Amino acid sequence: MAHIIVVGNEKGGAGKSTVSMHVATALARMGHKVSALDLDLRQRTFGRYTENRKSFLAKAGLKLASPNTHELPDISADALKPGENIYDHRLSAAVASLEPDNDFILIDCPGSHTRLSQVAHSLADTLITPLNDSFVDFDLLARTDSSGDEILGPSVYSEMVWNARQLRAQAGLTPIDWIVVRNRMGAQRMVNKEKMERAVRNLSKRIGFRIAPGFSERVVFRELFPRGLTLLDLKDIGVKQLNISNVAARQELRDLMKALELPGVTVDF
Repeated sequence: MAHIIVVGNEKGGAGKSTVSMHVATALARMGHKVSALDLDLRQRTFGRYTENRKSFLAKAGLKLASPNTHELPDISADALKPGENIYDHRLSAAVASLEPDNDFILIDCPGSHTRLSQVAHSLADTLITPLNDSFVDFDLLARTDSSGDEILGPSVYSEMVWNARQLRAQAGLTPIDWIVVRNRMGAQRMVNKEKMERAVRNLSKRIGFRIAPGFSERVVFRELFPRGLTLLDLKDIGVKQLNISNVAARQELRDLMKALELPGVTVDF
C-alpha cells in the first residue's frame, strides 16, 4: 500500500506547490515510485510545474527521475447514490487505482477550503502544512491575543485537521503524522520571528503536530518553475558550480526530507 502524503493549507502563497514538487521529485530521485495529484482544479500550479518539467526534459533530451502526475477520473452522476458527493468518488477512485503500484502518493491541495481538500486530509498518512512566518498565516491554525503570546483557541484549518483525524480513527486507520513546515523565515533574529517561533512551538504541544524547517525566500524557486526543475536537478542540467544560495537551499531540502521521517526513506543527497 502506498504511503499518502498530503500538502495542505487553506491560505494561498504558503509555498505548497514548491514543497510538493521538491518532496515528490526528491522521493523519485531516491528510487521510490511516486504518483501525484493536483487538487487545485483551477490554478493547477503543481500540475503546471510537472508539465513544464516534461516539456523541458523532452526538449533538452534529458531523462531525470520524476513523479508521475495524474488527473482525477470522471465519474458518472448516474453511479452516485442519493446524498453522495461526486468529488469523494473521483478522489477515492484515483487513490485506489494508484495505491497498488506506488510507494508514495502525493496530493497537493488548493489554498482554499474545498470538498476535495477535506477528503484528501482524511486520507493523509503524512500531512505537510507549509506556513509563512507570519501571524496572518498563523491565524489559520489558531487565534491569539493582541500580543501574539497567548493562544486563545484553534482556528478553521486546525479544526478541519481535527475532523480528518476523527474520521481516520473511526475507520481504524493510523493517526495522521502532521508536520507544520515554517517557510520563508528571515535570516535575522527579529521580534516577530521569535514570537512566531514560540507560538508555533506552543500550539504544536496543544494540538499535536511536529515542526520542520522549510525553505527560505529565494529567487531560485521562481527561476526553476518555467523548466519544472528542482534544486536536485541543477547539476544534471549542466550547472557545475552551485552558488551559496543554491547550496543553502539544497541543505534546507535535505533537512526537510529528514524531518518528514517517511517510511523506508533514507535521505542520500
